[in-house]
Parts: sequence; C-alpha cells; structure tokens
Amino acid sequence: MPEGDSIYRVAARLHEALAGQQLTSAELRVPALATAALAGRRVLEVRPRGKHLLTRLEGGLTLHTHLRMDGRWEVYRPGERWTGGPAFQIRAVLGTEHGTAVGYRLPVVELLRTGDEGRALGHLGPDLLGPDWDPVEALRRLLARPARPLVEALLDQRNLAGIGNVYANELCFVAGVTPWTEVGQVPHPDRLVERARQMLEANKLRPGHVTTGDTRPGYQHWVYGRAGRPCPRCVTPVLTGRQGDAPRDRAVFWCPYCQRGPAPTAASAPGPQDHYTRHTRYVRLVR
Repeated sequence: MPEGDSIYRVAARLHEALAGQQLTSAELRVPALATAALAGRRVLEVRPRGKHLLTRLEGGLTLHTHLRMDGRWEVYRPGERWTGGPAFQIRAVLGTEHGTAVGYRLPVVELLRTGDEGRALGHLGPDLLGPDWDPVEALRRLLARPARPLVEALLDQRNLAGIGNVYANELCFVAGVTPWTEVGQVPHPDRLVERARQMLEANKLRPGHVTTGDTRPGYQHWVYGRAGRPCPRCVTPVLTGRQGDAPRDRAVFWCPYCQRGPAPTAASAPGPQDHYTRHTRYVRLVR
C-alpha cells in the first residue's frame, strides 16, 4: 500500500493536471455512481488526506478515492494512448480540454458532499503532511493503547495518517526498538512522532522513501527490504518475520543488534547467520 508521501505526489500530479479546469468528460465506473453527472463542473483542487485522495469540484462535491494495494491514477495528454491497464480495470475517468486522468483498479470510489468529508475521513489521525498537522494529538493517539506493538500502532491510520509499512519498519529502527515493542516502552515517543514527520516531509517530492539520507539504490533504507543483508550501522544481518494476524499480517524487518525488545524466537535471514543476542532481551535465533 502506498505511503503518505507517494499519495502526496499523486495528488500534486492530479492537481496540476486538473485544478481550475472544467470537466469535458467524467465517468465513474462503479455501479453506485454510474449515473453521476460531473461533466461541466470545474475541478477546484486535488488534495491528499493521509493515504486518501480528495478531488473537490464546484457545486460542493468531492470525489474520494483510495489506492490501497493495486490502485493507480495516470494522467494522459489529448490523443495519448492509455496504458495503465485493460479497460475493464478503469474505475474513474476525468477529462479536460488539456488531458485526462484515469483511475485504474481503485478499490474506493465515493462521491461526497464536500461538507461531509469529515464523516468519511474524520476517524483519521493527524496528517503527517497536512496543513493541520498536530504532533500533540498524534502523540496522544499513539500512546492511547500503551500495550500495543509499535509497528501496529504506527500503521493504524487513526493514530497518524500517512505511515505505511516502509516507514513503520524504519521508524522502529531509528527508535532502537523491535517492531513488537509495546508503545508504552518506547523511549522518547515524542521524538519518534517528529521523526515520522521529518521522514515524510523529506520524501514528499521524490520517490524511494529514503530514510538513511543516501539516495543510491540499495542504500536508501536501514532495515526495510534488507533481509539477510548487513545492517548499514553495525553490519549484523537484518532479520525478517511477520507481525499481525493473517490475512492482514505484514512483513517486518529489524536488526537484532541495533534494536532492543521482544521478537520471535525463530526469524529468517537468507544465507548463513550466527546467533545474535547482543542488545536484545528476548531474541533467541537458531542457525
């Protein structure tokens, strides 16, 4: 599922293509909205809210979409061939005199009154990239369930809106704790919230979710996607496992030397590995 910074860039691209222009064509290819008449309305703006996209139209309407795992918005010039997928996967088409935005495989397509956006999205926590970012409220929500595993709490959009699996794993690393560490046991959680904001801000205009400061391929992350490879900080092989209950469980990555706290007694890292127990209290790994 895309991270909040990726959605920020999608919104910026759609805003540049559509904002201020009148829709010459508009199709919402979902049964509940098949007869919606949007052509002729002017697009006011396209804004992100966490991982959600809000296309606001004149007349007080908002097209709410969400990409989840497979969704995608593409923008095409007049006459350009649409290449984002077969026609049966198209869920939304917004055309103007200067181009067309096409939404593929969108699992959420909803038409709201703009004044009712809060009813659909009011459950979301403070948006890490939003103009109304509130670190105090974000911290309060994060700590409301102190026994919850940190990676799970970070992924809960009701706490902080915009964090996906990449940043959740990387934030556990920079906090120096394993993904299974209880939120209430995390040192300086206020600094962690601020670091989350800094990470997304640094990446909102570039792809890659760079968390190490090194933009070279293979060096962009501390632990995410690095199973079996050396930790950039201490060269201990990074481990991987699963957190949560199927089918909503997620892959997690951690360095057993740099990150303290509970972890599975058996974890995997491709290739030979030794027993690593330094600086971890509950980890016991087998060859």
